[in-house]
Amino acid sequence: MAHTRIRPFNTRDTYPEQKLDNDLAQAVVARGTTVFLRGQCPQDLDTSEDIASADPVAQTHKVMQNIRQLIEEAGGRMEHLVKVVVYLTDVRHREAVYRTMGEYIQGVHPVSTGVTVTALARPGWLVEIDATAVIPD
Repeated sequence: MAHTRIRPFNTRDTYPEQKLDNDLAQAVVARGTTVFLRGQCPQDLDTSEDIASADPVAQTHKVMQNIRQLIEEAGGRMEHLVKVVVYLTDVRHREAVYRTMGEYIQGVHPVSTGVTVTALARPGWLVEIDATAVIPD
């Protein structure tokens, strides 16, 4: 593993009432080049066009694809992801969003915080994820 993960856990154990499967950690100790990503939204990185879907799963796939692409463009890999902050406009989308995010962070164990907000920058956005990666020296 690229960084030291302290108290790794899976959300299926900590939230048994929800159908989740995210590998997270309570803390990550990292040294190297820090990559702070702008909060990623369901839009194309090249054109800034929103994806044509109001489905939280489809939106989360695009958000996570953007995160992966930006980390790779910075010279890293998804295993260098150390923190995500998930912003949702509706708590009822939480399980779908976290299940989808879990497909991209399986085995990574970043720290994570989830927040429900009134709105995001565009009315059609249901999810935004802020991410930080540290590429080891």
